[in-house]
Amino acid sequence: MKRFRILLFLFLLYGMAVHAKPLVLSEAAEISLLTSTPIDDRVYTLYGHTSVRVHDPQQNVDLLFNYGIFSFDKPNFIYRFAKGETDYMLEAYPLQDFVIECQIRGSGLTEQVLNFTQAEKQALWEALVENAQPENRVYRYNFFFDNCATRPAVLVEKYTQGKIDYADPGERHTFRELINYCTRNHPWLTFGCDLVLGSPTDREATPHEEFFLPQYLERAFAKATILQPDGSTRPLVKATRTLTEEATRETSEKPLFTPLVCSLFLLAFVLLVTWTERRKKTYYRWVDVLLFSIAGLCGIVLFFLSFISVHPSMWPNVWLIWLHPLHLAGAFFFMVKKLNKAAYFYHFINFAALTLLLLGTGFVSQHVNEAFIPLILCLWIRSGYSLIRKKWNIE
Repeated sequence: MKRFRILLFLFLLYGMAVHAKPLVLSEAAEISLLTSTPIDDRVYTLYGHTSVRVHDPQQNVDLLFNYGIFSFDKPNFIYRFAKGETDYMLEAYPLQDFVIECQIRGSGLTEQVLNFTQAEKQALWEALVENAQPENRVYRYNFFFDNCATRPAVLVEKYTQGKIDYADPGERHTFRELINYCTRNHPWLTFGCDLVLGSPTDREATPHEEFFLPQYLERAFAKATILQPDGSTRPLVKATRTLTEEATRETSEKPLFTPLVCSLFLLAFVLLVTWTERRKKTYYRWVDVLLFSIAGLCGIVLFFLSFISVHPSMWPNVWLIWLHPLHLAGAFFFMVKKLNKAAYFYHFINFAALTLLLLGTGFVSQHVNEAFIPLILCLWIRSGYSLIRKKWNIE
């Protein structure tokens, strides 16, 4: 039934656009920005959500325009998402369907009614109808600069007859600080983001760039004013309503085995193995093969995201110094005894590179996740021990 209603609304919108006779909104019509609060259910709900409501009781219109629609069923979805070629789309459907969805998830939903003139409302409505047409509704998603929150913000600014003046939010944040706050209850997700997002993510976001997060857009709209051509001003938002209350949730407990705990366990294992090798004057070749193979496989992913993906802020990434595909070649050298000389030179270069990296972590312009250092030390220790092992003639 829901799918049928959506198709019916899309058919009506398409019919209006084809016949170039968009519905003329009545004076009672309202256009609002709707903001859903973040919830911890899924990765894509951690950041909240923004959509646009058009409500005209006299015309029996109550539509939600949602720029956050995507499908997991698209061919090669995971690959395209990793490469940065994810296509999102605008979909219009009855508001009540979305309200029920928020209630089920336990997400709060706030409505900010825009203080628009009739001409502004009509222009924005027509733009939304045009954007919802099949040939216009799909767009290339960009997490920081083109998403479900930035698109409505651009439309509102475009069809406001005047200039929107946003109040200074005061404290500035980097892009990484903004997203890490959203993932604060998910240390593994934070770890992954800190690893794959390069140094551009540590740039301080401008107040306007913070709009990629729905709650920051909502906060900015609440304080914004419109500077009109005649010099007068009016608030951007004329009324704020709560459509659904956020469900009371227990504070999420962080998992026991966080990235830091796991990396420290791995470091302890590497230290124990290396100490045993030193005491017994032996070499457990499989340890280096396994450790560097895993690092090489992770390096392939990091290399792909840095050089092939079109996601923003992936490059430059200083962590490619310790996680790169060449570790797979090193693992091959370690596995074959006849390549001991090549393995020695590989360990020498790796030890030198990681030493410089460890010494320079306090000076690089990229955020250092606390779990990275133990992991870097694991590779550093194994390469360092291999150099000593050469002098002791331990094979």
